[in-house]
Amino acid sequence: MINLPSWDQSLINKYNISGPRYTSYPTALSLADGYSQQDMINAIAASKSRSLSLYIHIPFCSQLCYYCGCNKVITRHQSKADLYLDNLALEIAEQATLFADYNVEQLHLGGGTPTFLSAEQMSRLMALVEQHFNFADDAERGIEIDPRSLADGMLVHLRELGFNRVSFGIQDFNDDVQLAVNRPQSVQSVKGLISEARELGFKSINADMIYGLPLQTPESFKETIAQLIELNPDRVSVFNYAHLPDRFAAQRKIKDADLPSAGDKLTMFKNTLEQMLAAGYQFIGMDHFARKDNELAIAQNAGQLHRNFQGYTTHGQCDLLGLGVSSISQIGNAILQNEKELKHYYKAVQEGYGSAICKGVALTDDDTLRAAVIKQLICQFELDIPAIEKQFNINFASYFCEALQALDPLLADGLVSVSQDKITVTARGNLFIRIICMCFDAHLQQQIKQTRFSRVI
Repeated sequence: MINLPSWDQSLINKYNISGPRYTSYPTALSLADGYSQQDMINAIAASKSRSLSLYIHIPFCSQLCYYCGCNKVITRHQSKADLYLDNLALEIAEQATLFADYNVEQLHLGGGTPTFLSAEQMSRLMALVEQHFNFADDAERGIEIDPRSLADGMLVHLRELGFNRVSFGIQDFNDDVQLAVNRPQSVQSVKGLISEARELGFKSINADMIYGLPLQTPESFKETIAQLIELNPDRVSVFNYAHLPDRFAAQRKIKDADLPSAGDKLTMFKNTLEQMLAAGYQFIGMDHFARKDNELAIAQNAGQLHRNFQGYTTHGQCDLLGLGVSSISQIGNAILQNEKELKHYYKAVQEGYGSAICKGVALTDDDTLRAAVIKQLICQFELDIPAIEKQFNINFASYFCEALQALDPLLADGLVSVSQDKITVTARGNLFIRIICMCFDAHLQQQIKQTRFSRVI
């Protein structure tokens, strides 16, 4: 178990800068044009894994949430989902042939709003993936749910289709906040859905929350988290809202004057941290919490937690195949991404024999080494130096001389401790894990020139 976070306001003022979330290394910002299906074929041939995690992106939403930066299409026309499934079927059929000797251990539907699909459309999609892929008997099957768009009987239908995990996008229980981000939803309906999911036997019930939204106050968000804790979800993600209206047009509908101050945002996270820990949750890292009997917490305590484009996971040995518009795959030492725009995705799968891959990066030996270091730090909050040296046949101090120099200020401020055998993130430092990982990131300076990241807290 990692050290319980220690709150030091002076360090937060000093180090609350922007940085990557490290769902991969290199991050998606390193992806370059010019990649194709042949790169997928080469990556599979070189991969040592024959276990698969499937991610399927459903881009449609019936209503625009003003805070959202996801790849999405706002529509109320259900027929658009039929057209999407027609094209997704082409991609599934093509890509599945490459993974005939893989077993699917994990399936996740994200978006957008996966539950935009009707019961019939969801049945069609699941029939497609089950027809073309080999699923392990105990495969995890998860789906993100917008409580507002869930049709009557859909939870029962999802359970009948084999889904055993649900993640509810709640964001906030406060009526004024919900209206300010164009996401009004009944507190009672959310509570009812979570109760129904538990009664139906879903093995993991997760909740996504956001702090830093318009009209939130430390007091109102504290009440929201108290209401959430009463519902006893298995896992909770409490994301920091990044206001980037120059990048995401929907965010321009949010008035700057309605946003909480930086100080209030920090207070919200501090309160949340205290509330979640007091309620018996384990701080997994960054913005994730899990019940101590949840497999994420168990894996972390056993030193077996992983992280990929689906966040913290217990399936790090799996290759990851992304299907659908904008989806990202990580197969062996290659990261590959599909076309981001729907019309380009359709054209690609129709004219490219079922493949929509357009961008990617092939990991060098240096990338693979740094990815292993960053993953161990961000998942376990410590690094076993002799194990890394043995695995990659390096002298750590020599190879990472510049990274260790970059750690010096963090060492001086007590965020990390460094010995000959171990780098340990302290209680003062685990809120700044992204900054610690940045010290080992060889791609970062170029990425900083290209984009803006969210703040680490």
